[in-house]
Amino acid sequence: MPLTPSYLRSRELLATPLEQIRGVGPRILEKLRRLGLSTVEDALYTLPFRYEDRRQIRKIAELRNGLREVFCGEILASGEAVTPRSRKKIFEVIVGDGSGRLSLKWFHYRKEWMTKRFSVGQKAVFIGEVKFFGPMREVHHPDVEPLGEGGGGCDPASADPLSFGRILPIYPLTEGLNQKGVRKIWKDLVDRFAPVAVSPIPPRFLGARRLIPLGEALQQVHWPDGQTSLEDLEAGRDSARRTLVYDEFFFLELGLALKRRGIVLEKGIPFQVTHRYTKPLAELLPYRLTDAQRRVLGEIKRDLMAPHPMHRLLQGDVGSGKTIVALMSALLAIENETQVAVVAPTEILVDQHFLQFAHWLSALGLKAAVLKGSTTAKARRQTLEDIRSGAVNLVVGTHAVLQEGVEFKRLGLGIIDEQHRFGVRQRGVLRHKGEGPHILVMTATPIPRTLSLTLYGDLALSVIDQLPPGRTPVETRIIEEKNRSQAYALIDRELAAGRQAYVVYPLVEDSEKSDLKAASEGAEFLQKTIFAGRVVGLLHGRMKSDEKEGVMAAFNRGEIDVLVSTTVIEVGVDVPNATVMMIEHGERFGLAQLHQLRGRVGRGAEKSYCLLMRSLQCSAEGSRRLQVMTETNDGFRIAEADLEIRGPGEFLGTRQSGVPDFRVANLLRDGRILEEAREDAFSVAQNPEFLRGDDFADLRQALQDRWGNRLELASIG
Repeated sequence: MPLTPSYLRSRELLATPLEQIRGVGPRILEKLRRLGLSTVEDALYTLPFRYEDRRQIRKIAELRNGLREVFCGEILASGEAVTPRSRKKIFEVIVGDGSGRLSLKWFHYRKEWMTKRFSVGQKAVFIGEVKFFGPMREVHHPDVEPLGEGGGGCDPASADPLSFGRILPIYPLTEGLNQKGVRKIWKDLVDRFAPVAVSPIPPRFLGARRLIPLGEALQQVHWPDGQTSLEDLEAGRDSARRTLVYDEFFFLELGLALKRRGIVLEKGIPFQVTHRYTKPLAELLPYRLTDAQRRVLGEIKRDLMAPHPMHRLLQGDVGSGKTIVALMSALLAIENETQVAVVAPTEILVDQHFLQFAHWLSALGLKAAVLKGSTTAKARRQTLEDIRSGAVNLVVGTHAVLQEGVEFKRLGLGIIDEQHRFGVRQRGVLRHKGEGPHILVMTATPIPRTLSLTLYGDLALSVIDQLPPGRTPVETRIIEEKNRSQAYALIDRELAAGRQAYVVYPLVEDSEKSDLKAASEGAEFLQKTIFAGRVVGLLHGRMKSDEKEGVMAAFNRGEIDVLVSTTVIEVGVDVPNATVMMIEHGERFGLAQLHQLRGRVGRGAEKSYCLLMRSLQCSAEGSRRLQVMTETNDGFRIAEADLEIRGPGEFLGTRQSGVPDFRVANLLRDGRILEEAREDAFSVAQNPEFLRGDDFADLRQALQDRWGNRLELASIG
């Protein structure tokens, strides 16, 4: 399957080491490597993070207040001065051009270097934000590009055509590099190598999406011509950047399409559905499944009965009933004489799942086990033996389930909960614990569509988009610290009506006070003062499983009026009689966590409340998060807002190993391009000739080069 000469040549040239480029000596090379750059391709894809319009040089008299302007002038005076008010030293340069004068000021400087640099009579171009103070104009810490001493006028475009008379790229730098030097190197790189850059994406897609060839796009994104507006460049709407974004998304989605196709081709375990356990469970449940739950179960059943492994993502908002769908799916696997592994990211969540799964499995005469980091060596040995022998039908655990030494007799179904904390590789590890086991990944944290298509684009999607009947929307209020008594009064009113409340304390960081201590002191205070005639309980993550179970059971039975807790109740707790969720220091929580906590109330027919206590030290971002919570109960809208506030990396947590590293694309900005690239990539992957036809050789190699290792696409090169 030979590659075409043009693509082979392109690969070869773009792999040229930077040390072979003119102007890149050992000192510059070291600094470029600090930026993670080692080849020509790395440099070509290090794009400007903004642009500067240097097409027009303004007279000083024409400068506009509050705008970043480019102007030329002669240094009339320079030296150290003292500010009248603060008496702090500054370095000031007076510049004139015949139309007016202007003051340049530096507040951080080295006097000797500044004195040498700014000599009277020197002509230079200055770039910076202009500020008007009465009749005087000032620019603080401007960029300065000298034009040479003496005459010659202010015609920088002819003196330095690389830096003036055009829209200029501004690059990310590291210490020891300056924009002028970097631009010179990049201009040489782009002129020499961009024209040979080739993308094997079929031209028909580029035409349909109004895109341009890859080489032209690389040239234009670094050195835009005069046809593109600065606004479009800054917003990433220009055809060059859209082309590069599409190109990046296309190959990611092509890889995900192949992964899904590979799953379809892989041999799995086709289950027979006899309802041996699911029918008795449905009769034991104190409620009927919703239409959405039944629809999703139907989608899962169809997958489980197919001869290839299921790979499905189950999304559903807080309280939509994903756990019971997972349990029903697990029972379908168990009735086919296979085992089930349920993996969750934290021991607290594992404990909660184990309590729920073990309860129902026991009622059906089946056995569940738990495996986590804190499991004792003796209990671990016994559990591993029970899993190996098949004595355990279902095991719930943390990453410990994925470790070597955990061997199943016959794994039929793997369930990964809160999947945004697990990467693609962890899913692969679980898949290799059996021979083509089915995989169900699910989350109570809604994932915005753009993230879903990049992280889990290889999975089929099921959404439980309906809450159980009888639920009433939760009213969310922000309460200032000074108005705390209002929160207590509302809780007291609900308790008097026979209902219950939660009070949740955040994780305390950078303090001697632990979250446990804060919650313990809070519980003691409430019991002795505010709710002296009530029963106040305490729940925290360091309790043993049976202790936690005892507290929750007492709360469930109504024996505890106010449950003070750390965030252990974030997921999976269901007490319909609880109608108030009071969250201390609400601004310390992320939006997803606030949404999860709010989901613990509003589970019955009674009106419920979520009280977000805002402290005096609340930041602007914290206030914005709290405000979002008062505006909507829709988990997907909250997730979109969370993504906008924090960005993809923070949204998913810094430890998330499945987040793609995009060189150009921005998930917040480029959602529409992602949808287009996905549609086109999936149409290519469905072509029966793709994996072996000569016409697709370049495309397969480009995919291997870009995403082969990250997506474990070892078989396509």
